[in-house]
Amino acid sequence: MAEGWALHLKGKVIEPHSAGIIAQGLNPRAVKVMKEIGIDISRHFSKEIVSVRDISFDRVITVCSQAEKSCPTFPAKTQVTHVSFDDPPSLSKFSKNEEEALFHFRRVRDEIRVFIEKLSLK
Repeated sequence: MAEGWALHLKGKVIEPHSAGIIAQGLNPRAVKVMKEIGIDISRHFSKEIVSVRDISFDRVITVCSQAEKSCPTFPAKTQVTHVSFDDPPSLSKFSKNEEEALFHFRRVRDEIRVFIEKLSLK
């Protein structure tokens, strides 16, 4: 969802790359809640961090506490920021129904939007 927001809101000034410690596939609920607000991430795919290791990043932003703990080391010139958003798939495991599960995805989707909107590119 973060890559989708970054492309939608700031795609003319940044080139976002989303990757994780483990490729886990694209969550259908994430696709659904992003589509609700007009952003299609259905063609995005889950990538491991090793797939982007040859890119010289100016800035790296991790979006969960697990990523902060497992984040690889980047060159000193790379600005690293850790932001801890809740993990909607983990929260939705305990949902009583689909609507409750989607609530978690929508809440985090909207929190990510606010973060990306406020993101300073300096």
